[in-house]
Amino acid sequence: MDKNSIGNFLKIFKSIYSSLLLVFSIVLIMGLIANKQTNLSSDSHPAAAYILLWAAIIWLTMVEGGQASLVGLEPVDNQLYKESHPKAFKCTNITNYGENLDKYLLGRQFMVVIVVFCVNISGGPIDNATLWGIPSWVLGIMFQGGLAMIMLTCNVGQLMSQVNASLCMLDYTNNYFALLTLYVAMAIEFSGLLHASYMVQMLVNALAGKKLKSKEESRNSNIFQNIFFFVRCLISLAILCFSLAVTMEALFNDKTTMWDGVPAWVAVIIFFILLCIVGMLEGMQIAFFAVAKIPASERGDSVFAKKTCELLFRGEGYNMPAFMVGRQLCVVSCMFFVARVTTVSIPEGGNNIFNVSQGLQDFFNLGFLGALITTIIGSISWQLVAATFPIAFLSNPFTYILLRICLFLEGTGLCQASWVMAAVHKRIANFQRDEVYIGTAEERAAKKIENNDTV
Repeated sequence: MDKNSIGNFLKIFKSIYSSLLLVFSIVLIMGLIANKQTNLSSDSHPAAAYILLWAAIIWLTMVEGGQASLVGLEPVDNQLYKESHPKAFKCTNITNYGENLDKYLLGRQFMVVIVVFCVNISGGPIDNATLWGIPSWVLGIMFQGGLAMIMLTCNVGQLMSQVNASLCMLDYTNNYFALLTLYVAMAIEFSGLLHASYMVQMLVNALAGKKLKSKEESRNSNIFQNIFFFVRCLISLAILCFSLAVTMEALFNDKTTMWDGVPAWVAVIIFFILLCIVGMLEGMQIAFFAVAKIPASERGDSVFAKKTCELLFRGEGYNMPAFMVGRQLCVVSCMFFVARVTTVSIPEGGNNIFNVSQGLQDFFNLGFLGALITTIIGSISWQLVAATFPIAFLSNPFTYILLRICLFLEGTGLCQASWVMAAVHKRIANFQRDEVYIGTAEERAAKKIENNDTV
């Protein structure tokens, strides 16, 4: 067999085993919910867990696909598809104005974390869960190891939509679901919950000697808008500090869903290590995109920067998309563990955190405080640092180590099922590549030159 034949055989093999593993994972999760052995179904009717789980997964498909589409469509003149894709036009008409795209991405990031936390609450197994006499070692891998939840979330909720949305941006966002998701993300950003991230951005730019200036002229000249902006920054910082205080109090007093027998100090260390890993992975993609189009001579003199770039851009450039797949696996895995570490759970007979009312304690138990911490500290802040100092990020030895881990995870084929599902989804939805509607970038550029010459 030649090299291409071997490659095709491995691709088919990975697609089959990954699809079977995905089906097995979904069956296990559905069985757990039916037997009231997940975090939500154990305290309520299984129907509530089913509804929350699939609503979260379906919404995640649009959150992830919408990002790929709206970022990719930003350089394209939206007048080209105003008539053919009116709802996609409405979306880009919003995101292409001022700083709205950045605001959307900020709110979207929080939506991703919230959705993953909701998936964990509805489908995550309780301790010592058993099902249908399946061997304990299998349940240990699928449940305690988190493989079942990771397979469902990555393949169905994230990568399937990213595959289609990266090529069929117009068709993917030409619906009211995409528009609703955009409005929700913008509302989250406007609320100010995540504005502490902007303070990190200002600090990073100050350290880099750069002056941060808004793209919206009204922000630069209107004192009332500036006051409103900084008030939200301070409120966000206060909420973040309070969230950390609640989480630390819960961790040190064994009041989270952390596994039994794990000492409090170990739980705290695991929490911050996981935040750093998520942050590194989020920052790595920003740094990699930032250096992708610059000459190799400008990518730094560090040994690890050179080793990282040599590995990332080797051969036909396959390692870049392979890293993105492996990165998604790593990030989701870490988020599920962070959700378990930070989700507050008061043991029977225990006192509420800071002796708050039961209503407020029930809110703590939802896991939103952990989601907020993960978004600001474990995600957005690292992205901002990587965007400002991409070369320094590449020079970190942990960047090279995590790149190796991500490429290994992608090589296992665990997420190959996402390509199979994307092909089925594309056929059912009758998605067409964007070039069918607006032509290639070269064709659009040539047409623009032609129109200018005519004028």
